[in-house]
Amino acid sequence: MSFSDRFTKDEMRGVRYAVNVFIATTVLYVVVKKFGGNNPIWAISSMVATSDPHLKQSLTTFRGRLINTLVGCAIGLLCIVVGRTEWELPTALALTVIVSTYMVQVPTMWRQAPITAAMIVAGGLQHHDKLVLLEQGAMRVAEVLFGCVVGIGSAWLLSTVWPLHDPALLKKA
Repeated sequence: MSFSDRFTKDEMRGVRYAVNVFIATTVLYVVVKKFGGNNPIWAISSMVATSDPHLKQSLTTFRGRLINTLVGCAIGLLCIVVGRTEWELPTALALTVIVSTYMVQVPTMWRQAPITAAMIVAGGLQHHDKLVLLEQGAMRVAEVLFGCVVGIGSAWLLSTVWPLHDPALLKKA
């Protein structure tokens, strides 16, 4: 199969996804960097993880990422409040995995819970002021969630302007 055949056979999903990522990255860079004064990398990585050429898949990923981010955030912030020890990071991650897998049970993006807890706890290991740690952790989680929202918004916009067919229907044809 030639490059041009591969390029057009899948309705240019790769090009559509690239346009989606370009638009969403631009929005995140401007809002987070220019208006918020922060590095937009966490928001951008969340947007990429949430985005998908198919809106339905983006929504499923968004839901899992949102729930598991909030779980990781809550446990990470709790660990900061409870105490600062050398065991704080491994304890927070292990506890987050247990809560995410056995209590919350949203398998889509379940790894996001310990990642978020690690971002909050490890990001604060260099500081000793709990209030600063809590503020930084909350800001980072807000950036992650904002990136997810922008990713969904961009995916929705492109699905409206440039709709794709259901891949299951394409395989049957």
